[in-house]
Amino acid sequence: MAWTADDIPDQTGRVAVVTGANGGLGLETARALAGRGAHVIMAARNLDKARSAEQAILRENPAASLEMQSLDLASLDSVGQFAGTVTASHPVIDILVNNAGVMAPPRRETADGFELQFGTNHLGHFVLTALLMPALLRSNSGRVVTVTSTGRHTGGRLNVEDPHYTKDYQPWTSYGQSKMANLHFAVELNRRLQDAGVAVASLVAHPGFSNTDLQAQSVEATGGGWSQRFFHAAVRRVGMTPARGALPQLRAASDLGAQGGELYTPRWVNWGPPVRRPILARSRKPEDMQALWELSERETGIAFDVEGLAKGSR
Repeated sequence: MAWTADDIPDQTGRVAVVTGANGGLGLETARALAGRGAHVIMAARNLDKARSAEQAILRENPAASLEMQSLDLASLDSVGQFAGTVTASHPVIDILVNNAGVMAPPRRETADGFELQFGTNHLGHFVLTALLMPALLRSNSGRVVTVTSTGRHTGGRLNVEDPHYTKDYQPWTSYGQSKMANLHFAVELNRRLQDAGVAVASLVAHPGFSNTDLQAQSVEATGGGWSQRFFHAAVRRVGMTPARGALPQLRAASDLGAQGGELYTPRWVNWGPPVRRPILARSRKPEDMQALWELSERETGIAFDVEGLAKGSR
């Protein structure tokens, strides 16, 4: 029988952080987790949209426990302020869903000089996860879910020499690199967590072809290049609803049978109910994941020492 949001176990007493919770997959993830009793911290850059999203959830579920916090993943200062605020109020975090992202804009840079897609989709989440890890380690069953995309197959190997594409920038190549980085980060994080012998698990999910506002924002940001217009039109016609598209990341975040290092996707690649899928060998080469981790630490200046954090939590 297909897994649905009704299969989410009781989340009462658990604290979940969802990035990009103001719309699309993030909103549906927040809605579903709150519906099962979790206290959900809705992390969003646009607080006006987040307030509208919060009110939409509360109209359906007045008992939902929600909290809005400002988070701009394109600014490491914002990431640090968010993490400090959240952990001051919530010393234990049970679920982190690294959901937010941008797709195929013209070349732009974050506040820290990173190419926007790699900086937002990967580096911002890398730092956020590192800063929230002490709180996750205090959970009896912490989970980190990082959202990738089938677009990861378009990026090729990590451009270690020029990860920010200061030369020969191609929007979709950079997007693919950032989405492959999401997968590599999730798998490598889980390996390090297992080596440290802690209860936190890291999983990865992709939503398939889902009709969210990501494509519309891409069209707006790029001025409507042909590929962006094509995907925007296609997803409006045949894409899954955001509620269905969010199911892989919800299953990764909540299914008691899910294990660290696993990938959850729609059954038929981009459509269908959420199922576990193997990660292709070419997508999990240890040397590629190690290179990404080292590059991420170097670029952000954050030493993400999982073993050290784990020892400090004992």
